[in-house]
Amino acid sequence: MNAPKTELPELNNEEIGRYSRHLILPNVGMEGQRKLKGASVLCVGTGGLGSPLALYLAAAGVGRIGLVDFDVVDASNLQRQIIHGTSWVGKSKVESAKARIADLNPNVQVDVYEEPLTSDNALAIVEPYDVIVDGTDNFPTRYLVNDACVLLGKPNVYGSIFRFEGQASVFNHEGGPCYRCLYEEPPPPGLVPSCAEGGVLGILPGIIGVIQATEIVKIILGVGETLSGRLMLYDALGMNFRQLKLRKNPKCVICGPNPTVTELIDYNQFCGVPSMDEGARPTDVSQTDEGFARLSVKDIKAKLDAGWAPFVLDVRKPHEADIVKLDFADLLVAHEDVAAHLAEIPKDRDILVHCKMGGRSAKASKVLADAGYGSVTNMEGGITGWANEIDPSLPTY
Repeated sequence: MNAPKTELPELNNEEIGRYSRHLILPNVGMEGQRKLKGASVLCVGTGGLGSPLALYLAAAGVGRIGLVDFDVVDASNLQRQIIHGTSWVGKSKVESAKARIADLNPNVQVDVYEEPLTSDNALAIVEPYDVIVDGTDNFPTRYLVNDACVLLGKPNVYGSIFRFEGQASVFNHEGGPCYRCLYEEPPPPGLVPSCAEGGVLGILPGIIGVIQATEIVKIILGVGETLSGRLMLYDALGMNFRQLKLRKNPKCVICGPNPTVTELIDYNQFCGVPSMDEGARPTDVSQTDEGFARLSVKDIKAKLDAGWAPFVLDVRKPHEADIVKLDFADLLVAHEDVAAHLAEIPKDRDILVHCKMGGRSAKASKVLADAGYGSVTNMEGGITGWANEIDPSLPTY
């Protein structure tokens, strides 16, 4: 954290009453509460992790909170993103979070950045804040947040969640390791499903987000032992916590003694993720080396209406098909099991493959193409796109 400010803001009578349970803690007291009021925290993301941590930071009296998010509230968010409410569905997440914080604690200054965090704006957005907290759910932004924190000398309070498991740490704090010391390289694109495809227990981000908020408060107060140099792992099903020791990587490309990353890079390219401005994917198999075609749900509907009769392969899990399924699907096989079920998939017909959103079906389409299936099409957007654009009577999940 940056050097402490020489003059801390005073507390008014209302704040003394509000924070009274802090003030009688020996490790906080008046001086500690004034530190909290004088501190600034940037929350990257106002979703599952950002919701509880922003609420608790505001309630604790952190004087300035920045919120970075360019998404809108979706009904599916409300199962875990507790800072948002039903009345905010379809509206800005940062504005929703700002309104909730203002109601919780009007003494907090809330800055909103309704834009994606990118290599072009990250340093300018991060620089004014004392502590940065990573509440994101994708690898390009995690590496971006890490690198911006290292370049600017800011502590990075990290958390991540998946299904019933979560992890947390503090990176780049008091000489400790950074995120790249733990994960030198990102996983291959699509290897780790998002929460949208893999699911997440709604309570889980509350636990990890509150741990992140705790670490931030400890950093600001200068008390206790932070998670710097430790990775905390939480298993909700087993209800257990364990820790792994982390060491600074002497060959780290950004925080090591001889860094090769000295400025922010193209993180989508680094993680193998297509940029938002790359445009539409090719839809003709002859235009791609993947071996299969990619078509939007609208193009697929048009072809079906014109008489196209492909063999339709649903590569989701059975419990997903229990939620919603296309009535014209021919076979349900999880994407990782497609290679074991090739005998059930005809080679003399066109094959249309779909999943929830298009990621797993692309992997399955590649398996089929590599196995010699000559006419394979991936449904871009999956059954979610079909429900949103073709048949709104279908539920989405």
